Amino acid sequence: MSRLILLNKPYLVLCQFTDASGRASLADYVPVPGVYAAGRLDYDSEGLVVLTDSGDLHRAIADPRAKLPKTYWVQVEGIPTAAGLHCLATGVDLSDGRTRPARASPMDARDIWPRVPPIRERRAIPTSWLCLTLTEGRNRQVRRMTAAVGHPTLRLVREAVGPWRLGELRPGEWREVEWSQAWHGVRSRCGGR
Repeated sequence: MSRLILLNKPYLVLCQFTDASGRASLADYVPVPGVYAAGRLDYDSEGLVVLTDSGDLHRAIADPRAKLPKTYWVQVEGIPTAAGLHCLATGVDLSDGRTRPARASPMDARDIWPRVPPIRERRAIPTSWLCLTLTEGRNRQVRRMTAAVGHPTLRLVREAVGPWRLGELRPGEWREVEWSQAWHGVRSRCGGR
């Protein structure tokens, strides 16, 4: 039986199991042999990482043709206008081309844990939170998109990957879940391969 693990990756943890420089990695949090991250989450980002020992499930999650939605909670500098949110929702021109449309909306961040260390605070510049759902995964895409509309990302938390959500997981916590039903939904997005 294949394994599927959901981890809330803390800030400044590598999304791999080893690091020659001695930085914190997934091995410091998930003592399960043979599982690997299905997709990446940047060192300076937090939140949901899906791990599995199933090559088929790994490929289905990471395959760009699946257009598997990923949802992020994003703390940005300033307060985006309706026009800025519209740009995020319809696609943003980046150096590697226009992004696919995304779901973008303001959100209340009352349930998000404090980050250690906290983000830099500026008295003269407010911050706000957005909920962004993307169906592609370019390098540092969320950060580049918010910067392109004039609101640099200060904090980035991935809340969902396809059918899986963070739920009540705190930073560094993980849980194993039943994967067979979710696998059929993900597999159908990839054309049943």
